[in-house]
Amino acid sequence: MENVKTLYVTGYKSFEIGVFQDNDPKIVVIKNVLKREIMGFLDAGLEWVLVSGNLGTEIWAAEVVAELKNDYPELKLGVIYPFKEFGSNWNEKNQANLEKIERLADFVDSVSHQPYQSPAQLKMHTRFLLEHTGASLLIYDREYPGKTEYFLKDATLFSEQYPYEIRLITMDDLQNSMDW
Repeated sequence: MENVKTLYVTGYKSFEIGVFQDNDPKIVVIKNVLKREIMGFLDAGLEWVLVSGNLGTEIWAAEVVAELKNDYPELKLGVIYPFKEFGSNWNEKNQANLEKIERLADFVDSVSHQPYQSPAQLKMHTRFLLEHTGASLLIYDREYPGKTEYFLKDATLFSEQYPYEIRLITMDDLQNSMDW
C-alpha cells in the first residue's frame, strides 16, 4: 500500500519464541528483517512507527527505529500503551527495557488513562491502533500461535472494511533472511 504515514509494529513476545537473553542470535535476525521492512515503508513516505511496549518484537522494533533515525531524522517513534502503568508489575530488567524505549520515543501515552481494569481496555487499544495507522507489520506465523493472534484477527476484520495493509513476517521469512 502506498503512502503509509504511520505503521504499527508488533509480534511475538520474547518468551513466545524462547528468547530469554539480550544476546540471543534470534534478536539480530528479527531486527535485520524489521529494519529492511521499515526501510521499505520509509522509502514510500513513512513518518511514524508505533509500538505498545510489549517485550520482544516491539522493544526490538523501537531499537531499530532509534537506529534508523540516524539516517532518517524525520522518522518518529510513538509508544502507545493500552492502559496507564503498563508493565509496572514487571521485573526490573523488563521495566528497564520499557524505560529505554520511552527515552527513545518522540511520543508516549496510553489509550486508557486508568490502570488495568478489564479486557475492554485492550480492545480499545487495538481499535485505536487500527484507526491511527495505515498498516501493521507483524513478526507472526499462524503455524506458531501466540498472543499476536488477537490483534491479527481484529486487524483482518478491520482490513475488510477499510484500506489497511497487514504485513506478516513468518518463521520461513526469518529463516530465509539468514540466507542473504
